[in-house]
Amino acid sequence: MNVLVASANPAKIRAVESAFADVFGRANLSVCGIATESGVAAQPMTSAETLLGAQNRLQALLHADADYKVAIEAGLDGDMTFAWMLVEHQGMYGKARSASLMLPPQALTALQQGEELGDVMDAMFAEQNVKQKGGAIALLTQDKLSRSSVYHQALILALIPFLNPELFPTPPLA
Repeated sequence: MNVLVASANPAKIRAVESAFADVFGRANLSVCGIATESGVAAQPMTSAETLLGAQNRLQALLHADADYKVAIEAGLDGDMTFAWMLVEHQGMYGKARSASLMLPPQALTALQQGEELGDVMDAMFAEQNVKQKGGAIALLTQDKLSRSSVYHQALILALIPFLNPELFPTPPLA
């Protein structure tokens, strides 16, 4: 099974590999990532903008040769950060949202001034490139959760239509 992820971010690729292995098994599983453009702001500020970014990333993969295509886009929804998961397989779609987590007021202020969450977290915690590691989630939960672990659960939820195809007529991407 070939799975293509609309990202070169190692945390996202790890989450996809882990979720697909749990659902379908590791045998013959190949997961790789490719950088794609979201077509939205580098830091999406609403759920709708975040979903559009994921849709745009998935759209960029639709003509690629892979069994499954996956897009993950993180963004804000009020004072919370989360991510949309979109999965496509043979014209069928699944989607889910990750868990949401509160952001400190200081981080929200910086985001409203145009900064990206990864950069804000790097500065707040004296880290480097946290978005390709455990993410804000790891820093704020003191490593109890990571970006990959939270995405893992949401990705399994996004696979529900593929596990129960008789219950899901081909759902739309939106």
